[in-house]
Amino acid sequence: MTAQGSGDAKGREADHVDVVALGELLIDFTPAGTSPAGQELFERNPGGAPANMLAAAARLGLATQFIGKVGADAHGRFLRRSLVDAGVGVRGLVEDASVFTTLAFVELDRATGERSFSFARKPGADTRLRADEVDADLVRSASVLHVGSLSLTDEPARGATLRAVGVAREAGALVSYDPNYRPALWASERAAVEGMGSLLGSADLVKMNRKEAELLFGTADPRRAARECLARGARLVAVTLDERGAVVANASAVAQVEPFACSPVDATGAGDTFWGAALEWLLRERGARTAAEVDALGADDLAELGRYACAAASLCVERRGGIPSVPTRAELLRRLAAR
Repeated sequence: MTAQGSGDAKGREADHVDVVALGELLIDFTPAGTSPAGQELFERNPGGAPANMLAAAARLGLATQFIGKVGADAHGRFLRRSLVDAGVGVRGLVEDASVFTTLAFVELDRATGERSFSFARKPGADTRLRADEVDADLVRSASVLHVGSLSLTDEPARGATLRAVGVAREAGALVSYDPNYRPALWASERAAVEGMGSLLGSADLVKMNRKEAELLFGTADPRRAARECLARGARLVAVTLDERGAVVANASAVAQVEPFACSPVDATGAGDTFWGAALEWLLRERGARTAAEVDALGADDLAELGRYACAAASLCVERRGGIPSVPTRAELLRRLAAR
C-alpha cells in the first residue's frame, strides 16, 4: 500500500493550500448511447463529490489537495491522472492493493439530466481510508477542509473523516461539509439522517440540495432549513434548488439567486461545481478565510456568491461526467457576462 502524490515527504509541513478535501474518488460509469446491437454503452468518467468539487475549485484558480483511497488497479491509476490533469494535488491519495476502486453506475433521466446511482462498494476503496493514513500536516496547511457524508457511512473512513475535521478545527481552518444523500449507502433513512447530521455542529460552511435540506431539517422551505443549519453552528449555508437557483444565507443576511439558462445533459457534479465555485469566490474573490470574515458578508455579497456558483453549475450540467464537466474560469466569466 502506497501514498503517491507530489513527492513531498509525508509528515513534512506542507505549503499553504486553499482547500483540502477528504472523501470518495470513484469511477462514474455514465450512459453514453447504445452499441450497434442495441445494448447500452457506459463511459468511464472520474468522479466522487469531494473530488468533483476540488476539480472545479482548481480549474478556477485555487490551490487544492485531495485525501482519499483508491485501489492499486487500472481505475485507481486513471483517477489519480484525472486529478493531476485537473490541477488537483494528490499528496494525500493512498493506493491500496487489498481493495478495488469504488465504482458507480449512473442512470440518467433523459428529460432533466437528473441521475440515480448503483454502487459497487462492498467494500470500495474509498471506505477503507484509515485515520492513521490522513496526512495531518496537509490538513493543517489548508484554509478550508471539505468533507462529505459518504465517508461517514462505513469504518474506517468515518474515523478518518472525524480525525481530519478535528485537526482542521484545532488548526483554525474553516470546515466545509456536504451532507450528500445516497439512499443505497445507508441502512435506513433514519440512519442516514443521524449519520449525515452528525457533522453539522462541526461545519462552518454547508452546501446541501433541497432534498437533503428537507431530510435533515424536516421542512421544504429552504430559507427555514438554512436558518436551522445556521443555528447548529454553520456560518454560511447554501441550499441548491435545481431549476429554481439557490438560497445562500449567513447569520445576518439571505439571498435568493435565480438560475442560469442551460441545456441539461447530465447533472452529475453540478452541486459539487456550484460549491467549488462558491469556495473559490469566498477565498479568492472576497478573501474570506475566517469565520468572522464569512459572518461579515452582506446580502449583496451572498447574491454575488450565488450567481457565480449557479453560473458554474449551469455549465457543468451541459456535459457528461463529474470531473470532465467542470468549467474553466474563462467559460464561467463568459456565462456571467452573457447574463
